[in-house]
Amino acid sequence: MNGAESLVHSLLKSGIDTCFANPGTSEMHFVAALDRIPGIRCVLGLQENVVTGMADGYFRIARKPAATLLHCGPGLANGMANLHNARRARSGIVNVVGDQATYHRPHDAPLTADTDGMARTVSHWVRTTARSADVGRDAVQAVQAARSMPGQIATLILPSDASWDDGGAVADPLAVPAPAAVDANAVETAARALRGAGPVLLLLAGQGVLAPAQALAWRIARATGASLMADYLSAHLARGKGRLQLARVPYNTDLAREVLAPFKTIILVNAKPPVGFFAYPGKPSTQYAEDADLVTLSRPDQDATAALQALVDALGAPPADLPDPGPRPEAPSGKVTSEGLARAVAALMPEQSIVSDESVSYGRDFYPHTHAAPPHDWLHLAGGAIGDGLPVATGAAIGAGGQRRVISLQADGSAMYSLQSLWTQAREKLPCTTIILSNRKYQILLGEYANVGANPGRTALDMLDLGNPDINWVQLANGMGVEAAVAQDLETLCDLMRASFAQPGPFLIELAI
Repeated sequence: MNGAESLVHSLLKSGIDTCFANPGTSEMHFVAALDRIPGIRCVLGLQENVVTGMADGYFRIARKPAATLLHCGPGLANGMANLHNARRARSGIVNVVGDQATYHRPHDAPLTADTDGMARTVSHWVRTTARSADVGRDAVQAVQAARSMPGQIATLILPSDASWDDGGAVADPLAVPAPAAVDANAVETAARALRGAGPVLLLLAGQGVLAPAQALAWRIARATGASLMADYLSAHLARGKGRLQLARVPYNTDLAREVLAPFKTIILVNAKPPVGFFAYPGKPSTQYAEDADLVTLSRPDQDATAALQALVDALGAPPADLPDPGPRPEAPSGKVTSEGLARAVAALMPEQSIVSDESVSYGRDFYPHTHAAPPHDWLHLAGGAIGDGLPVATGAAIGAGGQRRVISLQADGSAMYSLQSLWTQAREKLPCTTIILSNRKYQILLGEYANVGANPGRTALDMLDLGNPDINWVQLANGMGVEAAVAQDLETLCDLMRASFAQPGPFLIELAI
């Protein structure tokens, strides 16, 4: 058995059944082993940032890590933006990165790079395995790290001779570390704050915005009068009928400070203290009041559901039905607006859909109009590096076994970063409906000019304009094997959405906004 074969067997024994890949010469023995040893589904991405983004989306829905296969340091570099996003989303991923053979590396061949150094910027766990005998052992340790609460990025770097040399040994899976225990003192501190005077906010993130924890948070809110909000950068929320009607902390720093100003105590449930996405001249970095007390009930590496249950018990909070958001909206008509798009999605989405939202500035008001939609999962860009919406949607569809409709609400500028995702959707026949929000400009940056106090001229505005020439999304999608059409109004949008939901494969709608 060579090292690559021991790698595949060890990954399989540890529960890895999916590999998102863009291989090269250094990884050919791993590719050959994947071909000979059944059990791991291999999904090709045409660029490494698609590969890593798919692994992120897969984890968010499947709740288990997939492997990626990346070609040497430059391949890892291509995938780093979406590894950054995955790290912020707290997704578990096992990266397998090929490298120069150990004896070839001193010759400084063209693809030689500081792969280890690059990996450490986006990984929680990194190891370079120099001997085939150690590959299986290191593989199961990588999986163990990736599965650690709440999810971690593990990167295993394999010089090509470690893959092709004989002497590989299959390793048994390692136990998944238990999450850090809930701190009884933190529970009592939070309970005391909730019993006291003054407005209190429970700020939810991570596991805290998923279904079991939401019901517990609502019991606490009902019993104490506390308010509930989701962190702006929550990567995965359970939404729709039967879930909390949560609002997120606003993106805009001024608005966020206004919303958070009344709260004298903020209890953090898997959340970090809210800070601005960027610094702005003359504005504070933090978004909460200067005199607010921050109380950490649970860290991201702790079980938010257990922490909220302990707080429910400490308060004696009785059961409480989640509020009814009212009737599902009707399909809208007329001119395209942000509200109209949100209402169309809520009116027409199949039950248990998955929404991958990289709408950027256009989608900041989607939430109020989608609370009465059927139960669904909503996935956000968590790290701010644009270009994750289409790959996350693709990986989420695979994580759901191709059984759930995935709807991408996708800004046009961001979509160009990872357009190749459409090809993988077509190849894998995934139930993905992409709605391109086509305003032909980087709209968010036009707003940021004002926020930083700059005054754009012609050259600056040209750098934020996606026209001249216009991007033809129908032709781009068709070139990737995806059927597509344009919608200029809400009636056409709704008709195209209905048609796309009825077919098994992907479809793209260019929505003129």
